[in-house]
Amino acid sequence: MSAPALDPAGLNLAPLLDVRGVQRAGVVDGNGQILNMVGSGATDPTIVAAARAVLQSLQAATDSPTWHDLLLDLDSGPLLLTPCGEGMLLVRFDEVPSLGRVRLGVRRVLAQAAGE
Repeated sequence: MSAPALDPAGLNLAPLLDVRGVQRAGVVDGNGQILNMVGSGATDPTIVAAARAVLQSLQAATDSPTWHDLLLDLDSGPLLLTPCGEGMLLVRFDEVPSLGRVRLGVRRVLAQAAGE
């Protein structure tokens, strides 16, 4: 799971809350520990662990060293997972049709963190 080199713990997640529909955003490290979180509501760590296992399985099955995004459409609302350094950026939002706005917000936050 590789992504552009950046410090996930220092990521400024506040701009994601300005994206319409975003309820919560957070960064977890490679071990699933929460490094940074903004917004309201809870994110179940078992979902993050299960998503990581699915990603690793898909990467092994497709012989792909990287991944870009994973969208989980859960009863509690959609959750977008995006690679962030050695960790993962999680964004919970209101409904799947908001995905385009959310992905754009994520790209902006990651680009800002990478100094672009």
